[in-house]
Amino acid sequence: MAHEAAYQLGLNRVLLIPVGKPSHREIDPEPGAEVRLEMVRLAVEGDDLLEASDLEVARDEPSFTFRTLEVLLDHRPGDEITLLMGADVAASIGSWKRPMRVLDLASVGVAERPGSDFEAPEKSLEHLGAHGRFETIRMPELAVSSTRVRSMVAAARSIRYLVPEAVREFVEERGLYA
Repeated sequence: MAHEAAYQLGLNRVLLIPVGKPSHREIDPEPGAEVRLEMVRLAVEGDDLLEASDLEVARDEPSFTFRTLEVLLDHRPGDEITLLMGADVAASIGSWKRPMRVLDLASVGVAERPGSDFEAPEKSLEHLGAHGRFETIRMPELAVSSTRVRSMVAAARSIRYLVPEAVREFVEERGLYA
């Protein structure tokens, strides 16, 4: 999604920011924020477009998108930020903590997901007054998600070609999600 979004939206750089302390859901099994950050670093190694960020992992407070954007803009004043998310996530943005603040700080790139319908995310964003503040990212159909990858590992199935090879090796060596 990161590469496709950068191409379609004309982004110069894409930061991948793993959640530090989830505020709304648990990841099960949870390898820990530092381990997830290490997997992101392995995934972006050698990629000039993508950058792993410890912005949330380094903070002790629960992760909220509005706060992450505020901290990011403190570190990068003058940058224009586009928050990338799947259509399923965008449909629920109205239930986030301070969604209007999120839309004040960043425009939104909404990526198609297999079987997703854009009516719900469009309604949700428009209801919040985000007219002209979001764009659709047309994605090639790849049915890959973090939930699917974790489920496959738990079922002792191969995740080769679903994640970068360095990440696959890291997951296998550490026995993550098994």
